[in-house]
Amino acid sequence: MTVHPGDTGLLAPGWSDSAAASATGDDAFLRALLDAEAALTRAQAAAGLAPTEAATTVTRAADAGAFDVRSLAERARTGGNPVIPLVADLTEAVGDTYGPYVHRGATSQDIMDTAMMLVAARTLDPVVADLGRTEQALARLAAEHRDTAMPGRTLTQHAVPTTFGLKAAGWRSLVLDARDRVRAVRESLPAQLGGAAGTLAAFGAYGAGDAAGLPEIYARELGLRAPDLPWHTLRTPIGDLAGCLAFAAGALGKLAVDVLTLSRTEIAEVAEGSGGGSSAMPHKSNPVRSTLIASAARRAPQLAATLYGSMAAEDERPAGAWHAEWEPLRDLLRLVGGAARDAAELAEGLLVRPEAMRAHLDLTHGLIVSERLSAELAPVLGRARAKELLTRLASSGQPLARAPELADVDLDPTHYTGSAGALTDRALERR
Repeated sequence: MTVHPGDTGLLAPGWSDSAAASATGDDAFLRALLDAEAALTRAQAAAGLAPTEAATTVTRAADAGAFDVRSLAERARTGGNPVIPLVADLTEAVGDTYGPYVHRGATSQDIMDTAMMLVAARTLDPVVADLGRTEQALARLAAEHRDTAMPGRTLTQHAVPTTFGLKAAGWRSLVLDARDRVRAVRESLPAQLGGAAGTLAAFGAYGAGDAAGLPEIYARELGLRAPDLPWHTLRTPIGDLAGCLAFAAGALGKLAVDVLTLSRTEIAEVAEGSGGGSSAMPHKSNPVRSTLIASAARRAPQLAATLYGSMAAEDERPAGAWHAEWEPLRDLLRLVGGAARDAAELAEGLLVRPEAMRAHLDLTHGLIVSERLSAELAPVLGRARAKELLTRLASSGQPLARAPELADVDLDPTHYTGSAGALTDRALERR
């Protein structure tokens, strides 16, 4: 059997063939590790700690296509991380003259953490773009259906009328919240450079003198933020990623589960523009995108919990806590990357069926506006008698329009959507 060195996503249709898939694969991590190593040598050259030729040679040698990712994975077991065998291979590729400048002064966690930040940055950029596509599509739906009345549902039952415009505006608000959080975290992702125990001592030992400015040069080489301190056991960047990714998954999950409910055969108020088929039932058009997004939303909190748990990292380098972050962080990036892609396609293709919404408003023969009737009858009959009358009429099963007590009362549910239109307008002012 031929074994592919990377994860193909066979069991993960939610993120396979997405930008997140290519940005988080083993080859992408290898590229990020090599980018981190090459940038370190360039930073030291810029600080006068290494020859310019060393930076040029290391950068040229740091070509991901020249390294065997499977071999690195197998040899990572010896030292517990892939940086150790990679440094050996990169040093050999650079050659005797400039090989000593590879990884000089750094520790494995410097390179691994920095590579994680590079992978996160390269994954979050398309996530932000897809969240932008989603909110734009939802804004169009909200504006188009500002006054399209539909049943509001609480605890699975009809409550009072609302509008589809307000519902779409609510989805969009969550997506914008997710976008803002992801964007803020993306802009804050820092490089990592501290040396063996976070003191930068080795850089000084190699002739740097005061090496405190080296992390800023290093971060600039990578397009990352300069860290205030080495964060080997100060895991704020990981916690921030966990939070924004879990929130994004949940925000998109709200959109997905609402579409799943509203697209049920017996409701059919919305439908995915192009649903998925069934292996056994030719008539089906399943809401596949919503299903995959909902799946991501259910997995994300547990992955984030592992990352939060790893913040209790002992000493100046933890045994196990740091290592426990790698896979759940990659999984979170993949899940949210795939969910953001699917959400954009879902929102852009969503079919809305106002006629079904209108028909459902009439299912309870006027009872959906019982709140309004209570308010209107209370001054006439008294609050207690008004409630007793409506409860009796509701239990009788007859349409409220036939009740003589309600002969002059407006029972049209489309006339009882409150401030839904104004709330939608206010929500659409947000950019």
